Amino acid sequence: MAHTIHVDVVSAEESIFSGEAEFVALPGESGELGIYPKHTPLITRIKPGAVRIKIAGQSEDEFVFVAGGILEVQPDAVTVLADTAIRGHDLDEAKAAEAKKLAEEALVNRDAGIDYAQAQAELASAIAQLAAIQKLRSKR
Repeated sequence: MAHTIHVDVVSAEESIFSGEAEFVALPGESGELGIYPKHTPLITRIKPGAVRIKIAGQSEDEFVFVAGGILEVQPDAVTVLADTAIRGHDLDEAKAAEAKKLAEEALVNRDAGIDYAQAQAELASAIAQLAAIQKLRSKR
């Protein structure tokens, strides 16, 4: 039997994934992180992007889009506490493209009533979501 690590991906709304995995890859604050069983303990922030979970005994990886959050790694468990998490097959490209367009327009229009930090965060999230959709498509 392959060595595995327990993985939980949760958002404020629901548990997105819980199960055994051989490997997890996700966008850490300082770059892409790859986690195998018996990994050194770690806590870090994560950036918007795709979480790729190699499920034990399956050929297809599980993809989950996260819009940022916190990662906790223990030798036998990985916990992703996401601000927002969406299963890969539930991602909506048209909705993400529209969110990107609206955020770009908000940044271009120098209206005093806009929260620039919020608009930049929404733009980063939309771009990451579109990249995750492309990554998911290329794996199929």
